[in-house]
Amino acid sequence: MEVRQMATAFLINDDKVLMMKKARSKLFNFEFWGGIGGHLEYEELNFPMKASYREIEEETGFKKSEIKNFKLKYILIENNCGEIRQQYVYFGETKHMNFISSDEGELYWIHKNELLNLHMSKIIKFTIEHYLENPNLDDILVGTITANNESNPQIQWATTKETVTF
Repeated sequence: MEVRQMATAFLINDDKVLMMKKARSKLFNFEFWGGIGGHLEYEELNFPMKASYREIEEETGFKKSEIKNFKLKYILIENNCGEIRQQYVYFGETKHMNFISSDEGELYWIHKNELLNLHMSKIIKFTIEHYLENPNLDDILVGTITANNESNPQIQWATTKETVTF
């Protein structure tokens, strides 16, 4: 089984979040929404924040210096299409709303109240929902997609804590 590591960022300006609308992807043949990001390059495997900054600059034109309070908030894990996907999700703030066009998809500033109405993957929807309910949470959470007895997707959250081991 293969492992795919990805980094995703959500940039916030007041009550709006920068989202990308994609017409389709390698996995989906329909329109869907997501954050800014992509796969980690080989040299970034131990540095997902570096990958996230690279993806942000490539897809939006935002420089690292234009993003404040950029923090890892979630690590998402799912078994999808025969591979384990591990996604590092960051949230940060920006002071301006000017972005460049991207070949990856169309960028839009979406009001926080409208985010959950967008068509997006279940794991990202669960993550945004959790973030909107807990915007000031300082912990890093690990989310794992599972299914309930009716085979409906659900997410289980666990808080990571720094520990001292001997």
